[in-house]
Amino acid sequence: MKHTTKTEAIAMLGGSVKSAAMAIGCTVQAVHKWPDVLSPRIADRVIAAKTRLKDQKATPRRQAERA
Repeated sequence: MKHTTKTEAIAMLGGSVKSAAMAIGCTVQAVHKWPDVLSPRIADRVIAAKTRLKDQKATPRRQAERA
């Protein structure tokens, strides 16, 4: 099982601590406190936020295809 690092998580969620915090729904300070290797609970939140971001980007394209 691969462990997600803090750096990887931030990159997946926009590349900045601020964008990661906004995607997760927490404060910038909370992201700064993440350990270098994320716990399964935080990693799951990152994956969920990444999925939501991906879906949000794909939604307008899908709507245009249906029109």
